[in-house]
Amino acid sequence: MESCSKLADLLRDAAKMLNNLRTSNESIRLFMAELLATAMLVLIGCAAVAQGVLSGGGVAATLSINLAFGLAVMMSAHIAMGVSGAHMNPAVTLAMCILDRFPWKRLPLYWISQFLGAFIGALGVYALYHEGIQAYEGGELTVVGPHATAGIFATYPNSHLSTGGGVIDQVIGTAILLCLILALTDESNCAMPRYLQPLGFGLVVVAIGQATNFNCGYAINPARDLGPRIFSALVGYGSEVFWAKDCWWWVPVLAPLIGSVLGSLCYQLLIALHYPRSTDRENEKPPSLLQCNDHDNLDGSQVDKMSEVHEISEEL
Repeated sequence: MESCSKLADLLRDAAKMLNNLRTSNESIRLFMAELLATAMLVLIGCAAVAQGVLSGGGVAATLSINLAFGLAVMMSAHIAMGVSGAHMNPAVTLAMCILDRFPWKRLPLYWISQFLGAFIGALGVYALYHEGIQAYEGGELTVVGPHATAGIFATYPNSHLSTGGGVIDQVIGTAILLCLILALTDESNCAMPRYLQPLGFGLVVVAIGQATNFNCGYAINPARDLGPRIFSALVGYGSEVFWAKDCWWWVPVLAPLIGSVLGSLCYQLLIALHYPRSTDRENEKPPSLLQCNDHDNLDGSQVDKMSEVHEISEEL
């Protein structure tokens, strides 16, 4: 009984200490949310890469890696969405600033937390798989070659890909990411419910991975690539992680930033800019999936059939 009483006292003291750590400082809260979410993203995603590389996975490993990154984005978004918006990506933060949806003064705070979170996530991956890496490589960490494992932490181009081709790959991949993020969250369009948006973000990442992984691993996130790359350099891979493959390291850092801007502008210029004004919108309803607006070009029987289909769809 005495030992139970002491344990209860210890738990109460621990609860008081935790309560003392509570902060109401908004910047600290945002920083911690982005840090934890980005760390979780990198930990789950890169751990899947490690599992695929070390097990000699092949095509099946590629699919599992894409699914893992998609699930990682979804789960990590649930961690931080209600606090910081769950950017987890400097390219996303930059795009939101350019679209005037996020204050520029907070961009450095978010970028630092995202890069640091990715570094911590890489540390978690190494803790999980350092023994497997050592066994796979025979005790020598290599960046390029048939048994290289540096690709567990950061992306490197396939042998066929030039630097220019890599820039195009990352610009297009990140442009797709931002365009679809804006579509999924656009209340004036067909936005997903807020509680389902993390699922949508995850599916977007899976789709991009399935479509673009072959060239250079679809980083589409400067923090996800540079943070773990720096960690890999410090843990034993050395400076080769920066100059390997014609100094590839800058491509997945700079190109996604360009792609995020282009993708955002594409959505704004082609979709969001052309919504009817609020006064016009009151008298205009978007057509349903089964509704046809061009009744003038249909004969009477076709109009009757369309009306019947529309009535059935409404009943369903």
